[in-house]
This record gives sequence, C-alpha cells and structure tokens, in this order.
Amino acid sequence: MSKKKLVVIGNGMAGVRCVEEIIALSSDTYEIVIYGDEPRPNYNRIMLSKVLQGEHALQDIIINDWAWYEQHGIRLCTGEMVHKIDTQAKTIETVSGIKESYDLLILATGSAPFIPPIPGVDKERVMSFRTIDDCTRMSDYSKEHRKAAVIGGGLLGLEAARGLLHLGMEAVVVHNAPYIMNRQLDMQAATMLQRELEAQGMSFLLAKNTQKIVGRSQAQGLLFTDGSKLEAQVVVVAVGIRPHVDVARRSGIRTNRAIVVDDYMRTSVPDVYAVGECAEHRGISYGLVAPLYEQGKVLARWLCGQETTEYRGSIPYSQLKVSGVDVFSAGHISGDGMQTAVQMLDGIRGTYKKVLMKDGKVSGAILFGDTTESTSLLGLVQRGAEVTELAPREDGPDPAEMAAAALPEQETVCACNNVNKVAIMRAIQEKGLQTAEQVKEHTKASGSCGGCRPMVAALVKHTLNLKKNGGDANGAVTAAGAVKSLEWPVCSCTDLGHDSLKEALDPMSSGDSCLLESSADHVREINKSDETKRIMQRLDWKTEEGCHICRPALRYYVLISRRWMNVQQPDQAVTWNDKLPGTYTGIEVHTDELKFKSLAEQLQLRWRGIDMPSPVRVAVSAGAGSWVSPIVQDIGLQQSPAGWEIYVGGHAAHPVKEGGLLGLAEMEEDAERLISACMEWYRRTAWYDEPLWAWVERLGFMSIREILLDEQFQHELVGREVGEVTFT
Repeated sequence: MSKKKLVVIGNGMAGVRCVEEIIALSSDTYEIVIYGDEPRPNYNRIMLSKVLQGEHALQDIIINDWAWYEQHGIRLCTGEMVHKIDTQAKTIETVSGIKESYDLLILATGSAPFIPPIPGVDKERVMSFRTIDDCTRMSDYSKEHRKAAVIGGGLLGLEAARGLLHLGMEAVVVHNAPYIMNRQLDMQAATMLQRELEAQGMSFLLAKNTQKIVGRSQAQGLLFTDGSKLEAQVVVVAVGIRPHVDVARRSGIRTNRAIVVDDYMRTSVPDVYAVGECAEHRGISYGLVAPLYEQGKVLARWLCGQETTEYRGSIPYSQLKVSGVDVFSAGHISGDGMQTAVQMLDGIRGTYKKVLMKDGKVSGAILFGDTTESTSLLGLVQRGAEVTELAPREDGPDPAEMAAAALPEQETVCACNNVNKVAIMRAIQEKGLQTAEQVKEHTKASGSCGGCRPMVAALVKHTLNLKKNGGDANGAVTAAGAVKSLEWPVCSCTDLGHDSLKEALDPMSSGDSCLLESSADHVREINKSDETKRIMQRLDWKTEEGCHICRPALRYYVLISRRWMNVQQPDQAVTWNDKLPGTYTGIEVHTDELKFKSLAEQLQLRWRGIDMPSPVRVAVSAGAGSWVSPIVQDIGLQQSPAGWEIYVGGHAAHPVKEGGLLGLAEMEEDAERLISACMEWYRRTAWYDEPLWAWVERLGFMSIREILLDEQFQHELVGREVGEVTFT
C-alpha cells in the first residue's frame, strides 16, 4: 500500500516542527515533501540576533541539517517559492515551474516584514531584519558606514540595534510610542530596559514619526513629522510582520489577515491545513514560538489519526533576553478595568515585578531583571486565577525554586531546542551537573535565545536540593520519568506540604511509623480534637490548635487514611456516619433529560456519603443544544452515536475552561466505571480543597488519562471504593 503524500509549503520553524511531531508519532504514514524559498535547511530564526552579534555562526542555529531530511526520507526543495495551488486537482506550482501533486497540504508560509508606506523606503541601504541574508547585508554595510537608524522599538528592533552596535556602528532606535516595547512592557519596565541599553551604547528617539527617508538613491537619513532630522547611512525597518497569505488567497482559500483555520488547523478547503504565523485562529495570528509549536502538535496528532484535544488558542507571553537583560511579559498588561495587584521595584538589584488583575482575576504579568517566577505567573494568567493566590506564604521557600518545582514534568523549558523539565533534571542527576552553563552544554537548554536561563538555573538548584535532602541521586526522577517536587507548606502552622502530610498519614507508606492507630475505638474517636492534637504534636506542628486551613486538611487526610485501613483490615472496619467539619461528601449531578435521571441518581447514590477533596459537579447531557454543558464541568458525560463521551477537568467560572476528553464508552456501565475510577483516583491523589480542574492541571491531563484508561486499574480503583461502602 503506497503512502499518502504530504506536501509542506514552508521550511520554517512551525512547519518543520509539525513534521517532526508527525515523524515521532507515525514515521511511516506519509511521503513528505517540503518546499522552502531560502537556499538552506531549517534554522532558528529567533537566533538571528545572536548571529548578528557575533555569538553564533549560521551552522550553530541550524535546527535540522541536510542529513536529517535524508535520514527521514524527506524531499527538501530549497530556493523554490510556491505561487499557485490548484485545490481541485490537488497540485502546487512553483515560480520556476515545478509542479507537485499532494494528498494533504500544510501551509506554513510564515510571514514577511511589514514595510510601512514611508517615502524613500525603497532606497538602497534600507532593509528589514528577517533572514540570515539580512544579517550578511548588515555586516557588509558596517564595513563602509558608521551611522545606522532602526525604525521600530519592539523586540526585533532592539535586537537589530544591538547587532549593529556589535558591528561597530552607531545605532539609534526610532519609535513612535513614548516608550520601547510598549506592547509587552509598562513604562517603568521599559524605562529600566532603556537605561540598560543606553549603557551599552544604544540611543533612542521616542514619540517620533518618520515622514520620509532622505537621500537620492541611497539612504542618507530620516526626516520626522516634527521637522527634525537624523543622519543615517543604513536604515533597518523593524515595525512588525505581515502573514504570507498571497498564495492561499489566489487559490481560493479563505483568508482574513492570515489564513483562517479551525481548532484542528483545517482551512476552508478539504485536505489543506495551515500552521504558524500564516494561520489565523479565532481571529488571532501568533508571532511567538510557543503557540506555533502547540498548533503543530495538534495538527500532527490529527494527521496521524490520534486522539487530540483541539487547539483553543494561547495566552500571549514573551520570555526573552533583550541584549543580555531578562524580560518576561504575559497576558493583558493594559486595558479597561485593569488594576495593579502586585508591584515591586528593587533599584539596587535592578529588578521589577508587576502583576495585573481584572475582576479579581490575574490577567497579566511583567518581570524585569529576574524572571524566575515567570512559569508560575504564566500559569496563574492562563487559568485566570484568583488574586488571593498571589499572597505570599509565611516561611515559604525560594520563589524561583518553587516555580521550578511547580513546573509540570513534561513541560517544555527551552522552546528553541525542545528540552523539557524531566530531561534537564535527569541530565543534572546522571551527569552530576552543578550549573546552568553545564546544563546548556549537555542539553542545549538556554543555548539559543537565553530566555529560559533563569528557569534552568532554578531547576539546577531544585534538583541539587532534592538530591541533598534525599541523599539519592535518582530520588527525584522515578523510572516513569515523574519528578518529585518541593512543596508549599499547607499553612504557616507546619513545614509539611500536602503530599508530605498525606504520606505521613498513609499506613502503606508509613509502615510501623504510621501516626494512625488501627483499633476501632480510635477510629470512632476521629471527630474528637485529641486525635488531631496528637497527630499535630507528632508532626511538629508550630501551633497547638492549628488553623482554619490545616485543621480540615488534616482531618480529611486522616479520614482517607483510616478508610484505607478499613479496606486493608476488614476485621476492624467501622461504620462511618459522621461528617467531619470542613469536609465535602457526595457529588452533585445535573442532567438535561428525563431519560438520564436514573443514571444521575445512580451516580449520586454511588457516591453518597463518600468524602471528597472538594465539591464535585457532574453533568449528563444528550449533546448539542443542551442547557447542560458537560465540557465545562468537573466531569461530564455526553451521549454520542458511539455511546458516551467522558470529559474531565472543566469549569464554568470565569475564565471558562473546557475539560479534556478522558475516554469513550459504548455502554452506560462502562462510562460509570470510568467516572468512578476517575473520582477514586482524584480523592486519593488530590490535595484537600483542590478543585478537580486544578488537580488535572497539576498532575497533567495526559498522565491521568493514560492511568485511567488501563481497564485493570479501573476495576482495581472501583473495587477498592466499593469495598469501603455498600451501594444499593
């Protein structure tokens, strides 16, 4: 059986990353052909500024060399620009006349520099900064000329100016806003950055609008609308990008600003897809690496016939190193109703932190000089967390290390080189690495743009502390690749985190040192304060009575552990009729149709009286048009032609979060078993008062899904739960 032919138009970072994902998932599915208009293999465009600054050569920023394409059987056609697509005949044609048929087509045409209609912009020595050839031109110009102007005070403009300084030229940045990087920073952070850059030799003209570029045939300077002038023999225009959509538009593919795609990156034409800067999803086209890679993963799984969640868009964020200065920006930093939640300025260290909120939710963040909190702040922005989560905890650990500990195990730390947390921690442990520089040498993490360097340094500290405290070089990373992280204390009354507290009370992990006594008399006394006080004393609680945070948490973990003892020691089982203060029991089930009433009642009955970490809401729905939306509940069942779809981890509160598809079940009893297994796993592994959606985020949806789709483990979980109570 012959393979289907997959043609990719564009040899840039987004398109090739999608191809990499396809190869990793199913290397034998497609015959792959890639067309690129540059005469070289795939390279890291983010690193152009490093090439310009002399830190790297072209070879250093090549992502996939010629051998990689050959190794994977990919036919790469370089120096070829596609100008026509016949979507009916399923063929493409290049400017040079090459024709190629396809079964599936991916448009990854990227973008081009936006050139504003300034008179004189077509003169010689006026250029953009987008390709390796632009770097070569700048280097050649610097050998004959001394004065350069950069139009545009965003990231690209600043990097271009820094490169020109390295080449020995005078560089003046001209920006039409009152401060630089005004889309990512506020005035305070921008002012701090400007001072740093001025110290490096850069000059700035702010709130200036260029009227024209002066000179006869070659650039000689700029004339501004206020009548002032600037001498410059080289002019670099870096004011933004424009998606490449011409070939799509000519071919009848729907476009707005970019090529319109749905949640699976499908265009308006069958078998034609788009990813990267040329794609417009829900009205937004992204110019940052992380969203483009997310799009590529979704499309790759879709094309390989594997189940995947839809691409739902990305929270815009930038974590970068601007001329040696660490800068981070995420979410919305200005707009109506925006308020400052946290603002901290350290003039001695040269650091700045600002967190913004709207309607009591974290909506944006800016970090300057020290970006170690970037990951944790990004998480708060992405889920629209309550601003109360920003409150510092007494005696809390180092924020940088906590941010590293909180990072999901498989989370990508270095987007440029695709290095995740587990890979970094394994390298540190197995190779005995001690510094971020050593990590860079062994894994390439932080070796490109440098924006992830603070997180790499924090992971080094975190991993070394784990090794120091545990005394086991491999203790932090399990055979399965999961990382045991440092914890936030439950409250200021104790140094223990939720996981450590649960472990201390777990009869299976504690053995003879278990703090719980197994006699029925003690079990029946669980509601009395003496039991709680005794445990607090054994665990070196800092206060005698505890507080409103730790008391209910401790009671819940005691309750869970004692019920587990009843399963293991049925001869000592007891009746549980009392509801502890601060605990949650049962579940709330909603349905939109009378025919599902018995299922809803059965679920409620099955979990009646069962203690839960947090209130759980379940929805049972017939599907489209229902007033009950299963995908924005803790757990949702939706009837489908194939049976039942089970969703987990959504919530309807602002901002709305859609749950992921946990699995499909043909029969009602199969759906009920999967739900019950999920509930049981949730209450055994969740922290007290941790909503189910937050539990999913902490453990990782795919990790939970892989565990719960093991049918043997499903039966084991449900069996344990059934053994604790009697259902009728």
